[in-house]
Amino acid sequence: MPSVTQRPLRSRRSNLAVPGSSLKMIDKARGLGADQVFLDIEDAVAPVAKPEARKNIVSALNEGGWGDTIRTVRVNDWTTQWTYSDVVEVVEGAGANLDAIMLPKVQSAEQVVALDMLLTQIEKSTGLEVGRIGIEAQIENALGLTNVNAIAAASQRVETIIFGPADFMASINMKSLVVGEQPQGYDVGDAYHHILMSILMAARAYDKQAIDGPYLQIKDIEGFRRVAGRSAALGFDGKWVLHPGQLVPANEVYSPRQSDYDHAENILDAYDHFTSEAGGKKGAVMLGDEMIDEASRKMAMVISAKGRAAAMTRQQKWETPGA
Repeated sequence: MPSVTQRPLRSRRSNLAVPGSSLKMIDKARGLGADQVFLDIEDAVAPVAKPEARKNIVSALNEGGWGDTIRTVRVNDWTTQWTYSDVVEVVEGAGANLDAIMLPKVQSAEQVVALDMLLTQIEKSTGLEVGRIGIEAQIENALGLTNVNAIAAASQRVETIIFGPADFMASINMKSLVVGEQPQGYDVGDAYHHILMSILMAARAYDKQAIDGPYLQIKDIEGFRRVAGRSAALGFDGKWVLHPGQLVPANEVYSPRQSDYDHAENILDAYDHFTSEAGGKKGAVMLGDEMIDEASRKMAMVISAKGRAAAMTRQQKWETPGA
């Protein structure tokens, strides 16, 4: 495995899917304000259109105009005849302007390792920085979920573990194939909880981000908020967005509330002060009516990191006593 630097924490509250075959949609995506855009060569592109989609994506990445948006390309999975050509053409053509490759339908750690090795060879042959391009692993079937911990640990390049609900539900014969709906007389909530928590635990165990999959009813914004709220409450970092109308709710749901962000930053400042020599070297102190200690600091770090990654601005600042 190549030596790589620590991967940056990048905000992925909203992950906008854009077909690589549509120049109009690619151009529009630049200015929509998504944290991440993934240009798709897989399910959103017909087989006969895949070669042209690769060319469109290379041109779009090299043309720029993406600002701080994370630029990702979803290639076809390893069981197809297209994966190798997808990766080689996109990375050789636009690797300097690409942040990550999304690999769908990941079933084993070996599939991630294979992509890592291919990326390393391309980077070395083209003079790109080795290890800079990340990998996003999409879990879409029972075997992938069974192996999710090994998948998360397979490469230092892995940045996210993603839930692919539609294919996953088909793979296990779940009764409802419409995410967010319940078949009559049957509650699938517990089943979703197991899937989401398995992905989340694997992601957190190996310091990755956990991303929820799409909500297919693109006009049902309240439904989107409800489903997004479920995974956000568990601790997921973001969700796929299939339509611009889902962008604002995604960014809102997966961001800390302003009051929570301010409070987390205040806990970190107060804890640093009170555990220092100047602050009395205390391990547990009162911050207003709340006792804070090392556990408080750890929880505050999570909220603070999400707020900082989302470029939130602190509005209420704790003042050092006597300052």
